[in-house]
Amino acid sequence: MSAAAPTKKPIRWLPLESNPEVLDKYVRDLGVPAPWRYADVMGLDEELLAFVPQPAHALILLFPITPKYETYVQQEKERIDKQGQTVSPNIVFYPQTIANACGTMGVLHSIANNWAHGGHLKLDDGGIMKKFLEKTVALTPAERATALEQDQSLANVHESHASTGQTATPDLADDVNLHYVCLVERDGHLYELDGNKPYPINHGISSKDTFLTDAVKVAKEFVGRDPENLNFSVIAATTAEEYDD
Repeated sequence: MSAAAPTKKPIRWLPLESNPEVLDKYVRDLGVPAPWRYADVMGLDEELLAFVPQPAHALILLFPITPKYETYVQQEKERIDKQGQTVSPNIVFYPQTIANACGTMGVLHSIANNWAHGGHLKLDDGGIMKKFLEKTVALTPAERATALEQDQSLANVHESHASTGQTATPDLADDVNLHYVCLVERDGHLYELDGNKPYPINHGISSKDTFLTDAVKVAKEFVGRDPENLNFSVIAATTAEEYDD
């Protein structure tokens, strides 16, 4: 899915599978070294969260776009436009203008906001991801979206991994109704980064120590808005050296 203003010639990518193994191989080819990796979150109950590899630095939520969700998004925008919100200048946000690229947007947001502005994440010098972030971090969100559209190296790596995984690869012309968003902590607040929305969403106070608990509360709100829909999954970005799949 994509919602930002399109370019003259619409760009479409094949969607990435919501599979930690696929995402790990994808980011290695982008120049994101271990121990950064992705792991399935098997459930949102407290006892299952104990199995999430620590430390967790981002959560990526995958869920279907439904009429209930679209209604909520509109109401949320009206509320924020009226009341305002605080967004840290250190948050790096990329609007999505490429159809079916939301998997890459989730991965990009998870990495950018753990690398930029003194973040802990180290990237390979000369790697595709580091070059792209160095080129775009200081730009406006709209300029970042244009830069992503024009980055053929990143597009090529995305394409090579979009055809891997355990599920059948959809046709390039298909509109995929599943959507990724990323949750990160930055400067003491929890943010939702969704390239289909006009800006980051501040979900309140958080910290590195409480990030997972705080992010799971937001994930539960997503589930609670459409409880009859079972097509919902969560992946954690972690720097745990070893973990069980």
